[in-house]
Amino acid sequence: MKSIAMILAVGVLTLNSCKNADKQGQIADDVRQATIDSMNAVAEKQRVIDSMKIENEKALQQQKEKVVVVNQQAPASAPQRKKWSGAAKGAVIGAGVGAITGAVVSKKKGEGAIIGGLAGAGLGAGTGAIIDSKKK
Repeated sequence: MKSIAMILAVGVLTLNSCKNADKQGQIADDVRQATIDSMNAVAEKQRVIDSMKIENEKALQQQKEKVVVVNQQAPASAPQRKKWSGAAKGAVIGAGVGAITGAVVSKKKGEGAIIGGLAGAGLGAGTGAIIDSKKK
């Protein structure tokens, strides 16, 4: 009778431990599944973030690639004015200085200004021509 009681006790304990093991195994499986589900959720969120970043980069790239074409012709530049030669500058300056000097020095102001202007223009033109030839 003792042996039957022992066998029954061992059997009951074994069944209880199997039930507990099954419950613990199921709890462990539930924990594993919850962990996997949370990892999948995080991976999905990261995938969405990555796709949004890619779309933003594409949009920025398209904005950079936009080319604006305006059908406007460049305004015609004014033709460059021809510069004065050294001889011309010298003639004008000499004429002015000669006219003033002639008017101051001469008793007849008008005649002195004309003669001084002509003489100054001649000397100024000659001096300007000499300077031009040296520059070339």
